[in-house]
Amino acid sequence: MWFKTTAAAVLLNALCASATWSAYEEYVSRLPKHVSKHQSKRPAITFEPKKPYSAFAKSPSRSRNCYVSSHNDMKTDDSAYILDAIKKCDNGGHVIFPQGTTYVIGTALNLTGLKHIDIDIQGYVQFTNDTDYWQANAFFQTFQNATTFFQLGGEDVNVYGGGMLDGNGQVWYDLYASNIYILRPILFGTIGLNGGSISDLYFRYSPQYYNFVANSTDVVFQDINISGFSQSTALAKNTDGWDTYRSSNIVIQNSIINNGDDCVSFKPNSTEILVQNMHCNGSHGISVGSLGQYVGEVDIVENVYVYNVSMFNASDGARIKVWPGSPAELSGDLQGGGGTGRVNNITYEDMSVTNVDYAIEITQCYGQKNLTLCNAFPSNLTITNVVMNNVHGQTSSKFAPESGYVVCSSETACSNIVLEGIAVVSTDGTEDLFTCGDVDETLLQGINCTTTNKGSN
Repeated sequence: MWFKTTAAAVLLNALCASATWSAYEEYVSRLPKHVSKHQSKRPAITFEPKKPYSAFAKSPSRSRNCYVSSHNDMKTDDSAYILDAIKKCDNGGHVIFPQGTTYVIGTALNLTGLKHIDIDIQGYVQFTNDTDYWQANAFFQTFQNATTFFQLGGEDVNVYGGGMLDGNGQVWYDLYASNIYILRPILFGTIGLNGGSISDLYFRYSPQYYNFVANSTDVVFQDINISGFSQSTALAKNTDGWDTYRSSNIVIQNSIINNGDDCVSFKPNSTEILVQNMHCNGSHGISVGSLGQYVGEVDIVENVYVYNVSMFNASDGARIKVWPGSPAELSGDLQGGGGTGRVNNITYEDMSVTNVDYAIEITQCYGQKNLTLCNAFPSNLTITNVVMNNVHGQTSSKFAPESGYVVCSSETACSNIVLEGIAVVSTDGTEDLFTCGDVDETLLQGINCTTTNKGSN
């Protein structure tokens, strides 16, 4: 299994994810003894062992440097300094947030339309906890009422530097526990970026998703370290590591994620996506979907390859989730059903699971707890040409003795779903027992199917 990070570093990351350190304290602990004002070298981007669906253009070197000033007091908004440096160095420059410097962002930053620029974040960046301001001013992204603190887009943009972005999430976790209809900003919004990389960064305590990648092409995320759990009884919900939307040729690789929702989720119209070499803990799996949520919308997720993932303490490992053909409600702020589209040519290969409720889950009744009603109104969205190969490990006791769930909502909604090399065992020792329904069981190699339907997550 690939890991750039040592076992000791994984342990350190787990400690930071507990309630013992603040993001700032963690950042300071990582600083070298002697902090210097220097320019980071842009990380090399390599694709191993799998290659992206299309080649990435080479990003040329930059010709000038712009250092970002800071009040460095952890109170005063530094957004004007940031905008000034980016304006000066756009189209050929290198923007530097110096190591050991703190930045506060209290203004929604529109960073779209950039060209040929490197943003070198070595410092510590925290977004303010002014929930009223952000609900009124964060950038609305249309999908599931998503909003972002900032939106980064343009052409040939690279972001890196080893620094930390802190979403100040605790106030949002507590607020959401009392009002599920608030708009919680996403920490990193990649919106309309065509060619670029985001690498070698630490993301902490996002109010909602950590990354939203929308209307973008030819973007790679590499060596990203994500973590942030609630320090109160209010859970940190919907903290997906990445959600891709209306984007193609995206690579997400070589990263560590400690979160409370999907590790990576392929939302509507995500195509040619490669995810590889990932360590996910506490998540809802690597997920296709949810899809088919909105009537009149055509959702397509096609040509996706997921390779070499270690999944710990999660609800799912490999997951495909589709809404039924009739309205359903998962929660007050998440309901839908009746949309159309397709899931096609999806591969999961080499996934290790530890204490995961379902090693594999495929459902077309997402959000609908009444399975009789779901079967009466089967999904309008088809699932075809899915391969899940070499998924192995131990599931949790939640659905024991079953360790997987592959159920379509009609005989015609799914075809060519292949499971091979599956070796998962429940806590009671039962091997490869799955709930199966309306699927060709001859393609589920080595799986022991039961029709006893306990329902999906």
